[in-house]
Amino acid sequence: MTDERAIASAIIRLMQGVVYRESDEDTWATLERSGAGVRDHFATIGVDVVVDDSEGYAYLRSRPESEGDEPLPRLVRRRALTYNVSLLLVLLRKRLLEFEITGGEGRLVLSTDQIVEMLRLFHADSTNEARLVDQAESTIKKAVELGFLRQLRGQTDQWEVRRIIKAYIDAQTLSDFAGKLREYAGAVATDE
Repeated sequence: MTDERAIASAIIRLMQGVVYRESDEDTWATLERSGAGVRDHFATIGVDVVVDDSEGYAYLRSRPESEGDEPLPRLVRRRALTYNVSLLLVLLRKRLLEFEITGGEGRLVLSTDQIVEMLRLFHADSTNEARLVDQAESTIKKAVELGFLRQLRGQTDQWEVRRIIKAYIDAQTLSDFAGKLREYAGAVATDE
């Protein structure tokens, strides 16, 4: 494949979603070899190419609007997330952080049951077990669509937590979430 064609292919792949080193080696090699050409292409339309070599992923991010400039239309869509999806993503990010701190090598894999248990703590008032499991499964499905979870091949209830979640849920978000949980716990304790 010619270099021009390889760059075009990398541009298209990035527009389709997150590119992972492990699953898209050709595009990753193009980003390493000709990343400046890819970045230049997107720079003209107000989009940054973010490449995290240590984690092995690349994605597109809209540039922040400069004061005084007329804003460009968004290429990268913002998505409103439901409470359950937001909660799951924060819990997965927290679990990934714990996995890394304890020296976990490779990738974090969780079962459906483990994910349901993580969510159960935040739905303690629910007595309908089947409803809770159905709700958790639909939340998992949405996290897969968003690219934060990936089902392991041949295993229906094993999910890999994709490291791209680190780019969307940072330490500040985790800290804010922990603060809100402390506030909530304090409010519940004073009500009793």
